[in-house]
Amino acid sequence: MKTKTVVKNTIIPVYFPAILAISLTVSMVFFPEDAFAAAVKGLDVWWNIVFPALLPFFIGSELLMGLGVVHCMGVLLEPLMRPIFNVPGEGSFVMSMGLASGFPIGSILTARLRREEMCSKVEGERLMSFTNTADPLFMFGAVAVGMFGNAQIGATIASAHYLSSITTGFLLRFYGRNQPNTRGSASSAHILVRSLEALNMARRKDGRPMGKLMGDAVTKSVNTLLLIGGFIILFAVIIRILTMIGVVAFFAKAIMIILGPIGLDPALTPALISGFFEVTLGSQLAGQAAATVPMVQKVMVAGAVIAWSGLSVHAQVASIISDTDMKIAPFVVARFVHAVLAAIYTYLLMGPLAPVMSRYSIPVFQHMHPETSLSFWTRIMQMSYLFLIISVILITIGLTMAMFGKIRIAIFRR
Repeated sequence: MKTKTVVKNTIIPVYFPAILAISLTVSMVFFPEDAFAAAVKGLDVWWNIVFPALLPFFIGSELLMGLGVVHCMGVLLEPLMRPIFNVPGEGSFVMSMGLASGFPIGSILTARLRREEMCSKVEGERLMSFTNTADPLFMFGAVAVGMFGNAQIGATIASAHYLSSITTGFLLRFYGRNQPNTRGSASSAHILVRSLEALNMARRKDGRPMGKLMGDAVTKSVNTLLLIGGFIILFAVIIRILTMIGVVAFFAKAIMIILGPIGLDPALTPALISGFFEVTLGSQLAGQAAATVPMVQKVMVAGAVIAWSGLSVHAQVASIISDTDMKIAPFVVARFVHAVLAAIYTYLLMGPLAPVMSRYSIPVFQHMHPETSLSFWTRIMQMSYLFLIISVILITIGLTMAMFGKIRIAIFRR
């Protein structure tokens, strides 16, 4: 009996991945032209879009952590991040970077916080699970304008995406709530004084000269982007091969059995299946669906695909956190919850809340660039501007909450 149990337990983790790897290799032998074309397409996306867009932010984040700025923000925003999301204040930096520059930078920064013991294992799993967001320029430029041909849809997609992300983060605060959290500073000094002390202590602890710090930042950032590029190319090939051998068509029938009864148009099943593996292709197929498909369904599917972010991103995250004790399972579950909530919020924003959306969302997002292709410097300036705005807003809210907290304590003592 024991021998049978051991054999059963080794079949899935040992033999199944080996079978998949062999199948992928054999498939590339049978479809060499398609595999090559998909690899070239994935390389083009990585080199022309991902690499130049994320490299400056990866380098900047490494510098900010080495200089102690993240520690400073952690003290300032502890009053905001702890009550709402049950993560340390340093998570505000991860949240700001994630909102401004997109996945998978949230997971990269969370893994860095965990390695330096600035967050606990459970806090890291919470943090990386709700800071995995798409950047606004992708939703407004590539998806809304480039794939749907309607700039106003970008406001709906972005609003639903961020609302569902925040909701997911709030729900995750109850995950592992019995586990110990990191403790904040016990000092009774003013919050601004404590933040400057944290910056000074972090800089002294790091101790690297500026030249060494910049060199390490560039090296780590390029290595991380090479890893991301490899996954993008790999999954581009996998999706193409699955399409060629008919697996996509098979899953399309299974999806209609599940989602058909609630009214999903069959023309959107290819978008869901492709989006399950890769976010860009899934969003593109949703936008290119037949004109007879209701627009609300197209946008709901695109929003769900963007929130799910694709197995390609999941694999990147799994590799990034592999040298920490954090698990990938909470991240995957959170992606599913985020996708469902994004679809629900999209339906509400395009249905009952459509008048409110048209009145308030467009002025809020009107600063976003309406073009599908942005120059390198335009994209960097837009993302930097968003990061600064988000950081200032979060710090202002954190200081306000800290001030009111002291007022409540003073009143209570009286």
